[in-house]
Amino acid sequence: MTSPPLTTVVVDYGGVLTNPLHETFAAFARAVGLPVTELQDAFAKATARRGRSPMADLETALCTEAEMVGRVLAELPDGKGQHLLDGREFGELWFRGRTVDDRLVAFVRSLHSVGYRTALLTNNVVEWGPRWRAQFPVDEIFDTVVDSSAEGVRKPDPLIYRRLLERLPAAAQECVFLDDLEENCATASDLGMLAVHFTTTDEAIDQITALLRSRGAYHPRSLA
Repeated sequence: MTSPPLTTVVVDYGGVLTNPLHETFAAFARAVGLPVTELQDAFAKATARRGRSPMADLETALCTEAEMVGRVLAELPDGKGQHLLDGREFGELWFRGRTVDDRLVAFVRSLHSVGYRTALLTNNVVEWGPRWRAQFPVDEIFDTVVDSSAEGVRKPDPLIYRRLLERLPAAAQECVFLDDLEENCATASDLGMLAVHFTTTDEAIDQITALLRSRGAYHPRSLA
């Protein structure tokens, strides 16, 4: 059976349209004057204590940013967490180390401009909405945005992918999916999407362009 034309490109936000998570995490650790390993240990201990990642709860709006911060800081040794933020917001410090991949944003914009449907599927945070949306013209380049913090479910749970497909609307077989986490790509593949694991901007652009060309540019102006 002939595969349908690819009509839709779905991309992740953090680690794809931005610099890698480890860079942002390291920049945050520097901003608060902690070794990265100490901060990582605090997150791990907070996860073990409740059996759930504090970031997972934050990204599904099961806790607020302040509650997440409280869980993590409580795990730092010697009372270090007491004055660590010194009245500053976690999100403000976090976004100091978060930069946008302008080339990939421009690539997505170009696909949208020639007729491809584009969507953003992101694990994100309620309190961070104004910050990340200010980084690039989200509503100009994406037809649909599905945000875990508004959905109460996050990648790699198949439910959030199904909600995306319903809202596009599009069949999974029409979609290319770009994400930096292999587990997120695996769910997309299981549902029938063509998944591209993001490693570098050049590779992502080359792979997506090749896939779109191989499956027939459905729009007359596509990838000319």
